Amino acid sequence: MFFLDHAWLVPLIPAVSFVAILFFGKRLPRNGAELGVVSVGASFVLSCGALIGWVQRVNDAKPAGSALGGMVHAFGQSVGRLGAEGHVAAVSPVVHHLTWWRSGGIEFGAGTQIDGLAVMMMFVVTLISFLVHVYSTEYMHGDRRFTYFFAALSLFTASMLLLVVADNTLQLLVGWELVGLCSFMLIGHWWEEKPNSDAALKAFLTTRTGDVGLTIGVIMTFFLVQRATGSGSFNILAVNSAALSGHVGHSFVFWCALALFIGIIGKSGQFPLHTWLPDAMAGPTPVSALIHAATMVVAGVYLGARLFPVFWTGFNIHDGGVNPMALIGGITIIIGAALAFVQDDIKKVLAYSTISQLGYMVMGLGVGAWTAAVFHLFTHAFFKANLFLGAGSVSHSGAHHSFDMKKDMGGLRKYMPITFATFLIGSLALAGIFPLAGFWSKDEILVTANAANYKFFFYVGLVGAFMTAAYMTRCIYLTFFGEYRGGHAHAAPELDGTAHGAVEDVADAHLAEVAEAAHGHHDEPHESNGLITVPLIVLTVFSVLAGFINAAPFHIEKFRDWFEPRVAFPVSTIVHPAFSWPKAIISVAIALAGFAVAYAYYWLGLGPQRLAERNPLARAGKMFLVKKYYLDDLYEKVIVAGIKGPIANAVYWVNQHIIDNVLNYTGRGAKALGEMTYEYIDQGVIDGAVNGLAAGTGEAGGAARQLQTGRLQFYALLLVLAVGLFSLALWIAS
Repeated sequence: MFFLDHAWLVPLIPAVSFVAILFFGKRLPRNGAELGVVSVGASFVLSCGALIGWVQRVNDAKPAGSALGGMVHAFGQSVGRLGAEGHVAAVSPVVHHLTWWRSGGIEFGAGTQIDGLAVMMMFVVTLISFLVHVYSTEYMHGDRRFTYFFAALSLFTASMLLLVVADNTLQLLVGWELVGLCSFMLIGHWWEEKPNSDAALKAFLTTRTGDVGLTIGVIMTFFLVQRATGSGSFNILAVNSAALSGHVGHSFVFWCALALFIGIIGKSGQFPLHTWLPDAMAGPTPVSALIHAATMVVAGVYLGARLFPVFWTGFNIHDGGVNPMALIGGITIIIGAALAFVQDDIKKVLAYSTISQLGYMVMGLGVGAWTAAVFHLFTHAFFKANLFLGAGSVSHSGAHHSFDMKKDMGGLRKYMPITFATFLIGSLALAGIFPLAGFWSKDEILVTANAANYKFFFYVGLVGAFMTAAYMTRCIYLTFFGEYRGGHAHAAPELDGTAHGAVEDVADAHLAEVAEAAHGHHDEPHESNGLITVPLIVLTVFSVLAGFINAAPFHIEKFRDWFEPRVAFPVSTIVHPAFSWPKAIISVAIALAGFAVAYAYYWLGLGPQRLAERNPLARAGKMFLVKKYYLDDLYEKVIVAGIKGPIANAVYWVNQHIIDNVLNYTGRGAKALGEMTYEYIDQGVIDGAVNGLAAGTGEAGGAARQLQTGRLQFYALLLVLAVGLFSLALWIAS
């Protein structure tokens, strides 16, 4: 219980590290990196303790004895649950709350709510962050803002952990916004290059668009509880209980769910607010791994899981109809995968892959597959962090700090065998190949969609699986097979102004020089050192084994038993279909077909090669993808420009006609006041008084001069007279 009761230490330690690195980092032997690594390592140990404590708490829970239909108790009370297959646990979250201010029944404070979802997320966030910190000590070696980078990385980790442990929606919102701030800081780490700063601003402003909805949703959750209980509250357990109580009209819950979902769309890169995520590749690669695997983008999915009863009720997920969550998730799966095919930047391929996989998670929540969606978040963290850090390894040691697969890679498998093996396994896990981690989680989403009368989304998921396997095959081919196409170590990459992520090449140019000075010049690619390859190996192990924690056909469902919510959910909320070997075989076969088609096209040269060069329709289709569905043009050239121009003109008019006039008339008034002050007060009053005093003093001095004769006899006479007068005064007084 110690680790569960003191879970507040998990976000606090990296937060303290952030401050310490800022103030003392540059005075330390490793410029503050050691503080970041040790602090996140300590948080990881505490997270492991909390995970073990929670598992023990679940295992020690006594069976409830019977299934519970309908609503169960909330507010942290122990309750029993019995699922369709007899999974029983009587356990409640560990909640600690500190009230800062209370007035008229409204309470504001901070606290921790530690349950299965929280301990799972703490484990994932701290593990990935720890490996990223270790990896960054080598990757960022020699960076001009090395200390600042590690300080921001610690704050990023602390912010996500604050969000995860929050027991109320206000605290969750604070962590949510801090995560957005840190992503802005780290995406724009090399802000000297304008595309980098543009990418940071784009990420910040796009996600803020979604956050407007989230803020409204958080406010609505307070009134949701008030309508259900008569007293408003931001407490998460109270919000979930109110949503399921049946005491609030459906329309109100729907609008509350929709407002919260807008926040998810922005943060988790869902259509149509996904455009910021690929441009975010402008940041250092370790940041990309952290954003895509354990922080920023998964915050939206976590919100959907944490407040799932609001969405379940508001969107009528239990009825099997098409709801906004399932629809947007399904669209995002396809549009993200399609855009990955036309990317030459390896990080952008992975970025669009993340968008697509986040679509699976959101769609999973939308079809009622809570456990499957959260399980996919869990497994995806390992193989996606593996892939991003693998891309960084290729760039760092194999492609001379370039991310262009077509120009600067190829044939790297013989130079970088560890990176190649780990990247290949991560790609297979991403494609959902049995028995790797991605297979178990993705298959569960698809089976649940089919069983919950969302069959359309079952087929959407299958199409996405085919596309995932195909574009990752292209990525592997261009990076690791064929002949090495890289140039000299100091060759400057070309920028076309459209691939913001490639700007890291320019910003990293000095890193190549520093690395070569430290490790020797290399004319050809070489394997990265242990600080980079060891994190890759660790993540690869998890990419292989993590799925077995919920391998239903082997009668292992520990993820379900340990991490499913235990309060404020009705049993019927979470769908648990039986594992289906036929459907699993179909999904794997479709993924293998994607590999086969891409292999035939790229390795064997079969199919319509260079079709876009010959066919106008194909050329138009490719341009549609290259231009990213023209969404950036719509946002930047139509919406933003349409707003920016009138606003700029209005601001200019106000500046010229109001602000300038106020300043001008203020200046003229001040001048007139100064002249009046000089003439009447300074000259007339002050100078007159001084001159009069001087004249009086002069006259007094003239009178005194009559007594200053210079004759001794005159002075003696005055002395005698004075003594006489003094003696007379004493005699009279006596």
